[in-house]
Amino acid sequence: MSTKIGRWMKKLTTDDETVDAMDLSSEVDASGCQHAAACWQGQRVTIIGRLRSVDLHPTDALATLHAELYDGTDTVSLIWLGRRSIPGVETGRTVKAKGRLALRDGHKVIYNPDYELMPAHA
Repeated sequence: MSTKIGRWMKKLTTDDETVDAMDLSSEVDASGCQHAAACWQGQRVTIIGRLRSVDLHPTDALATLHAELYDGTDTVSLIWLGRRSIPGVETGRTVKAKGRLALRDGHKVIYNPDYELMPAHA
């Protein structure tokens, strides 16, 4: 019982962004997925988090859909090559993604990830 009260008090005295990061990190722990901060280049990963942004990046050769996934510890860019949109992949949605982690300009990226749209929380 005292741990519930302690968590509640901590949430009252912590800013919203930090509380959100703690909640997302707890969801990662509960799902059995990996924390993005603990993943490294070349590793096959399964991550879960909330999409912070979803953008279309058209180029001369190939349109790409970019989404930034945040799990409370770090961000990973999800990039689908040749896709202009994916139904359900939208800002604020919780997504579980699987793939091989790469680095692009120092940022973590998964190209053409397998993904699962998670149900919205009530």
